[in-house]
Amino acid sequence: MKTVLTALALLASTAFPLAATAQQQLVANQSELRFVSRQMGVPVEGRFERFSAQVRFDPAKLDDSRIAFTVDTGSARINRDADAELPKPIWFNVAQFPQATFESSRIRRVEGNRFEVAGKLSIKGVSSDVVVPVTLAQSGGTTTATGTFPIKRLSFRIGEKEWADTSMVADDVQVRFKMALTGVPAL
Repeated sequence: MKTVLTALALLASTAFPLAATAQQQLVANQSELRFVSRQMGVPVEGRFERFSAQVRFDPAKLDDSRIAFTVDTGSARINRDADAELPKPIWFNVAQFPQATFESSRIRRVEGNRFEVAGKLSIKGVSSDVVVPVTLAQSGGTTTATGTFPIKRLSFRIGEKEWADTSMVADDVQVRFKMALTGVPAL
């Protein structure tokens, strides 16, 4: 058993060595992850209550910087009725895919405190390349990263069968985030 655990630890550290060397910490109670979709043309806002991040970010060393993000798909909240439906196979299929992930492949400065983070977003077993615009603001020892980026829900098989009809629920979803981090070097 010890050999299996050692092998798993080694695999985890080589697959994504950031876990052992993360310099920044996510301040969960100051962070949020929201999404906005349209149902019959009306904006509907939801949120994820549980997520984590592993961040190694230095604006002076962007080639060495990495970001990994994990979202508990079972923590999606919209309203009581939707909350009961979202874990089902037709939507997030939480039993089979309990997490969505993002892993950066490149970070570049656009201008001043604005950056683009390119990487792989994986939801419900489907991975896609995305570019996430991020604006950073620093106050005291906290750096706040904010941004919005679009996804196509049907590309990730979110809302299948009768819910694939985009006249009911639009394909476009805006993901909005605010992440508070400690330990980020000065911009």
